[in-house]
Amino acid sequence: MSKTESLVRVGIAYVVAFGAGAAWFAWGPATAHLWLDGLIADLIATGVVFVASRLHKNSSFYDAYWSVLPPLLMLAWWIEADRPADARVWLVAFVMVFWAVRLTGNWIYAWPGMHHEDWRYPMLKDKAGRAELVVDLMAIHVFPTLQVFAGMLPVYIVVTRTDRSLSWLDFVALAIGIGAVVLEFAADVQMYRFARTRQPGQAMDQGLWSWSRHPNYFGEFSFWLALGLFGVAAAPHDWWVLVGAVGMFALFEGASIPMMEQRSLERRPSYAEVIARVPRFVPRPPRKGS
Repeated sequence: MSKTESLVRVGIAYVVAFGAGAAWFAWGPATAHLWLDGLIADLIATGVVFVASRLHKNSSFYDAYWSVLPPLLMLAWWIEADRPADARVWLVAFVMVFWAVRLTGNWIYAWPGMHHEDWRYPMLKDKAGRAELVVDLMAIHVFPTLQVFAGMLPVYIVVTRTDRSLSWLDFVALAIGIGAVVLEFAADVQMYRFARTRQPGQAMDQGLWSWSRHPNYFGEFSFWLALGLFGVAAAPHDWWVLVGAVGMFALFEGASIPMMEQRSLERRPSYAEVIARVPRFVPRPPRKGS
């Protein structure tokens, strides 16, 4: 199956998924809580994508959901809240669309097609044995959906509470959000250039990757932190809205980064020297090599 046909199939699945989510907003029974309506619609859409991934035997069907869903969920909340958008709402919308376009574009560029599945998914499913379907549903589809939804709670606060003027914290959040997207873009471009010219067994330690072993994860965490700060700016006493960013940090540090580091060590033993010299997460000047 060609890449074009693969993308078309993913696109059709997403149209059906988001249509099902929108149908819940339009005709589903009211829950009296707009955030809960959003969560149910989100899970319904996730279920549709899960079915598509099972039919195609490829859980990477879900990969772009991470970046496509948030702007649509914000739009749904915006419409359902039926409140005039203030300057903060527009700033959040700008940062989110900027992030979503970059991340989705990167996925479209990098994904070769239906013959490719993220290496982590078969590993998780193989370890699950008879519980493979449950792991596929919960660990690969539902848990990331809940993680992203938690990261979106500050956006819900921003959209539904439009009675507070902009403050210095909004501009800090704006700078962090834009900077995060630019950093991720630069890190991806540098990695693609390195991949075209690297020697067998060579580990990436150039550009941003000489200051952090995972600058893309740091940028992704920074984006969700920016959303959290926007939420705090809209409701200064609701610091709990940062739980999504904290969860993202825990996900990267507790699961994503260890899995990536183990895989890099297995494929490129020279990566051990990079670990000894280059900071793990937060970018800073590298230590001198031994």
